[in-house]
Amino acid sequence: MSDPVFVFGSNLAGRHGKGAALWAKQHRGAIYGQGEGYQGNSYAIPTKDERIQTLPLFRIRNYAHRFKRFAREHSELTFQLTPIGCGLAGYTPEQIAPMFDDAPANVNLPDEFMAALGRALPSGEQP
Repeated sequence: MSDPVFVFGSNLAGRHGKGAALWAKQHRGAIYGQGEGYQGNSYAIPTKDERIQTLPLFRIRNYAHRFKRFAREHSELTFQLTPIGCGLAGYTPEQIAPMFDDAPANVNLPDEFMAALGRALPSGEQP
């Protein structure tokens, strides 16, 4: 069984230089210069613009919808979503998690999002 597709927050310039984006570039085939979409064994969801400024929530929501559509179209894949937007972009899980409330079953949500959505965590853990 292969590793799940690593889903990370990115910037539209595709400068995968910090955080989960850097890890995706180093370990999961994220392509420098590609700020959105499926690449290697990863998927980039933009949370920052080309100038590395945080995107407004409505724009992130649009990219989240595109990702969910992709995940639905690729039910043969499993996706491991990271808490996108909650690190360098500065949003809280309570602001971002609702964008993924209707994610398909092949998308594994991070514990922070599960808690923000009021869903039980595995074995009663706390994030």
